[in-house]
Amino acid sequence: MLGEYRIEGRRAAEIAASVERAVGSGALLPGQLLPPMRELAGGLGVNANTVAAAYRTLRDRGVIETAGRRGSRVRERPASTWRELIRVEPPEGGRDIATGNPDPALLPPLGDALAAAAARHAARPALYGAPDITPELARLARAGFDAEGVPDGPVAVTSGALDAIERVLTAHLRPGDTVAVEDPGWGSILDLVPALGLRAVPVAVDDDGPLPGPVEDALRRGARALAITTRGQNPTGAAVSAARAGELRAVLAAHPRTLVIEDDHLHGITDLPLCPLAGSTEHWVLIRATAKGYGPDLRLAVLTGDAVTVDRVRGRQRLGPGWVSHLLQDAVAYLWRTGALDSAAVSRSYGARRDALVRALRARGMAAHGRSGMNVWVPVPDETGAVARMLRAGWAVAPGTRFRLASPPGVRLTVSPLTLDDIEPVADAMVSATGSAPSGRLD
Repeated sequence: MLGEYRIEGRRAAEIAASVERAVGSGALLPGQLLPPMRELAGGLGVNANTVAAAYRTLRDRGVIETAGRRGSRVRERPASTWRELIRVEPPEGGRDIATGNPDPALLPPLGDALAAAAARHAARPALYGAPDITPELARLARAGFDAEGVPDGPVAVTSGALDAIERVLTAHLRPGDTVAVEDPGWGSILDLVPALGLRAVPVAVDDDGPLPGPVEDALRRGARALAITTRGQNPTGAAVSAARAGELRAVLAAHPRTLVIEDDHLHGITDLPLCPLAGSTEHWVLIRATAKGYGPDLRLAVLTGDAVTVDRVRGRQRLGPGWVSHLLQDAVAYLWRTGALDSAAVSRSYGARRDALVRALRARGMAAHGRSGMNVWVPVPDETGAVARMLRAGWAVAPGTRFRLASPPGVRLTVSPLTLDDIEPVADAMVSATGSAPSGRLD
């Protein structure tokens, strides 16, 4: 079962450390089955509860996964391996369309906002005991949610969308619980779930968002949470349509205790309407981060949700970092209040490049998906070969393995660095690198 490697230790911590060392060194490989707990306990001369505690620790750290009578095995991809490390560097003189970053030319200047925040700090510095969210930011955030039909609920602020998602998951779930995630989907979510000791169940998507059938199947099989992207899904550009939202609400009606997490990261830079699932279950949150519209270094997100969930997030936050800097909160409030971002112009700019690339690829007989946002997803028969051939043509594209669990191969192209003059050369290079592929579902 383990080949020549022998797990060692007398205490749970020692046994867990022995397995982690073996996984790190390659002595235990992804997918490798571990001994049953009683068998390993007998071999080590310890109580079975000691081995059970060691396996529980390993599961919580995302090193192994357990499947009841099917046993425990090393995760196919240990949680310590960050998907962003699976990247391709552009060749000398080449172009990088793999990063997923916004176009710096479309980000508003932050000087006035930061200066205004500093001036407010000089007049009324935030001290211990101050509210965790400033009244102005809370008011503006709530007004934005109200304007797009998000149900009423308290507001919290976190250090970005991923921080919010982590806090919401840990507010309700425990290691071993299952989370339904989009596939293809945001690599950071696919990293975070196992890192928390949770199990990810892939849900197929098309251009209108998660497919109702796979969502229903995941919830029937015990998924306690569903995490989706409302608009500009990374990597496929999917956006939840009104019809799809209605179908998903009907599915969730039969599973009212499901925790629903919606990431509306494209808020402010898309002209597509929001079609939320918010309020369709007992526990829910909708999250809006500033990264795409105002720059990734402005580490702030606001969220609203049911009172229990938001209260748990804020309570646990107070025991950790305490709050998100009021300087950042004031800067974001200033940007929102003054309309520093020309949302319509930004949406048009990304849309023109994205739509042009999708049209060019489809005109050449290739499948291409990109209903919203700044990314285009292209299914390919040979992901490794496509990435390598695009590199030889001078283009670095993101390998789909960063975004996939069970879905077929693909590559992601970010349009932010492109001009309209680049569209035809990129499409020609993709045809040479991959040939044609059938369109339709992304799974």
